[in-house]
Amino acid sequence: MGPHPEYAVDLEKVVLARTGGKKPPRLLLKALGRFLHINYINEFLSRGYEGVEFCVKCMEYMGVTIECEGLENIKVPVGAKLTFASNHPLGGIDGVALTGIVGTHFGKDIGLMINSFLMNLKGLAPMSVSIEKMGGQSRSMPEQIRSLYADKQIVMVFPAGQCSRKYNGRIQDREWSKSFITLSRDNGRWIVPVHFIGQNSKRFYIVDLLCRALGIKLNIPMFMLPGELYRARGKSFKVVFGKPLPPDYFDNSMKPSGWASHVRELVYELK
Repeated sequence: MGPHPEYAVDLEKVVLARTGGKKPPRLLLKALGRFLHINYINEFLSRGYEGVEFCVKCMEYMGVTIECEGLENIKVPVGAKLTFASNHPLGGIDGVALTGIVGTHFGKDIGLMINSFLMNLKGLAPMSVSIEKMGGQSRSMPEQIRSLYADKQIVMVFPAGQCSRKYNGRIQDREWSKSFITLSRDNGRWIVPVHFIGQNSKRFYIVDLLCRALGIKLNIPMFMLPGELYRARGKSFKVVFGKPLPPDYFDNSMKPSGWASHVRELVYELK
């Protein structure tokens, strides 16, 4: 595939959009580019891949290998719509890897929910809806997300809304949003629990713990994620797929928030 420079991230434009048009000092921009490993990222983006192919080729580019278990568990009626609900240990490579795996095995009609910064990745943008974080009330979700659940054959969701942190001495997701339950149930979707097994660096969790201890509201760990992605080069991870849960599984015996917690527990039971 020939070069597509228009697919590369223009870091200055991204910063200008985030700062209301205030131009950053040139030295600061260069330092930020090195911190984000922007040249490494843009070398891949400029190849012009999109959609599921973007995800598959990204794994190849980074030399990341994924061991999959449980794909044989996913047996649903023909034409059934699927919501893959996964924990979010890494904050980047896990989403790309899962989208590549699911798209390769179950079809490319996939919808993703990603934060607004990732919408700058033109290879992901065509199948994505921009969100800042998952809301707790389904009625507060943008209409685009409602349409995603109504129309897409496959929806990939990380109900924690952010990558895992260290809670109570264990690296795990925070409480899951209930919206993936309500929107999946409203649209007759099967939910597939997915456990992605992996961790970020110790430094990432130390910085997060310090930020919480000091009451720092700026999400500094989020800015560390490109570096964590860069350090994932050449690594191997394991993904375990659970048995799909039919729409009528989620009855009125529990509130949607209870069902969200239940699916979260099922995910962490997968080994």
